[in-house]
Amino acid sequence: MRQTYFSLILATVGRTTELDRLFYSLAAQSLLDFEVIVVDQNPDDRLRPVLARATNLGLAIRHHRHTPANLAAARNAGIAQAQGEWLGFPDDDCWYDSRLLERVYAASQHNSQCAEQVDGVIARWEEQGPTSDYPVWLDWHRSRRFRDIPVSSISLFLRRDLLQKIGDFDPRLGVGQWFAAAEETDLVLRALQSGAAFLHQPDARVHHALAPVAVREDAATRLAVRQRARGTGALYAKHDIPLWIIARGLLAPLCKPLITSAFKGNSAAALKHGYAEAAGRLDGLLAWRQIS
Repeated sequence: MRQTYFSLILATVGRTTELDRLFYSLAAQSLLDFEVIVVDQNPDDRLRPVLARATNLGLAIRHHRHTPANLAAARNAGIAQAQGEWLGFPDDDCWYDSRLLERVYAASQHNSQCAEQVDGVIARWEEQGPTSDYPVWLDWHRSRRFRDIPVSSISLFLRRDLLQKIGDFDPRLGVGQWFAAAEETDLVLRALQSGAAFLHQPDARVHHALAPVAVREDAATRLAVRQRARGTGALYAKHDIPLWIIARGLLAPLCKPLITSAFKGNSAAALKHGYAEAAGRLDGLLAWRQIS
């Protein structure tokens, strides 16, 4: 029996209607050689009718339950179940362009003098805007300086056997954890450091609504910003990021609103937001050094 090419690992909790949009976009793919592994972190059966509709669309769905809720750990559970040669990690509120998988497949077959084998493909998050200014191949040195192609889990596709070499997602990082982000960046940095070749394919498009641009002043929003920023701080320590890059990362969130205020007047909310981000990065840096 021929192996499935793509295993799409969908870790989900709390959402239902958004999944219908994703499943309809998957059913409309021009390349249908994939399975969907739904890692269900809900305490109830809310997904039952959603998955029934997805199955009726002709999708190959496998349902796996996982507790407690932990995004990185749930994805790792899905990886353990995967049968595909390549893995993708859609969010439960994203959706795919109809030719996304076809174009990722084409990129995965690419050969050049730079790489005998493509180990990972980075698609384009459409709502983030153009990525044509970035180079074709990711580079460890640029990525270590946080100056390479933006990588989100929804845009990340990689060979399953690469994870046998570098390990899965770090469950200490990501949504629901104290270090509440950066699990996909950590994975890509580990892959690049191991010598893996990642190809940027901007014609492969994935969709995900962007968070509101306006800076909210409430304490809950600032806490969420600080929690996510701890993930970046953890990367500083985990990957021995140079001190000048760490200093830039700590100062930039504070300097940007100050510069903006010189032209646009009062920016108290933005400065509070920047402080939360800088403080979170420092939190993560110091805490990771303590646990490692």
